Amino acid sequence: MYGSESAPLYDTLHTARGKDFAAEAAEATDAVLGRTPGARSLLDVACGTGAHLEHFGTHFDRVEGVDLSGPMLQAAARRLPSVPLTHGDMRTFDLGRTFDAITCLFCSIAYAGAAADLKAALERFAAHLRPGGVAVVEPWWFPENFTPGHVAGDVVRSGDTLISRMSHSRREGERAVMRVHYAVADSQHGLSDFTEEHRYTLFRREDYEQAFAGAGFDVEYVSAEYTARGLFVGVRR
Repeated sequence: MYGSESAPLYDTLHTARGKDFAAEAAEATDAVLGRTPGARSLLDVACGTGAHLEHFGTHFDRVEGVDLSGPMLQAAARRLPSVPLTHGDMRTFDLGRTFDAITCLFCSIAYAGAAADLKAALERFAAHLRPGGVAVVEPWWFPENFTPGHVAGDVVRSGDTLISRMSHSRREGERAVMRVHYAVADSQHGLSDFTEEHRYTLFRREDYEQAFAGAGFDVEYVSAEYTARGLFVGVRR
């Protein structure tokens, strides 16, 4: 989970790395409207800094966000002061209202934990969708596609701030463990560095499909233009 140190760097880093939040939101929107053309409301689960949610707001009349990270929600609130945002766990949140669509992008679903946690999260999604509503979920890598030992690195300048991000991924049983080290040089605050660890469950394709079906969805696994991981698109029965 992103903390207070990395949250302020999130948008700058990922945009510089080529992440196109507008295009990703548009593709998810197409997946929704292709299955329920009249969709007008959307909940973004694990909304982070609101970078996708900002663009969903141009496609839907009502949008809201949920995230477990307080620092990320604070960033989202600064970006989208009029959008309702809720601090909550995807496995247990209860807003007391339903939506036409739910999204959970950038592999956030893999933070859920074990198969029982994945099932619990999708049951929460179903509980917050009207019948015929659509859930769009971007998975993490399937076990056969994950590359242990993968390393990545980027250096980004934003004004008077220079940010370095390096990561190394390893496998521990059914989890992918990514350690990410940041170094920041800032004209006002000098030098700082810190490390975060992210643990993603390597769910199989059938794990996702079974969890969707068990939660009351008809589900498709479809290709996506922006990610080789594809998307799961479920329609609530």
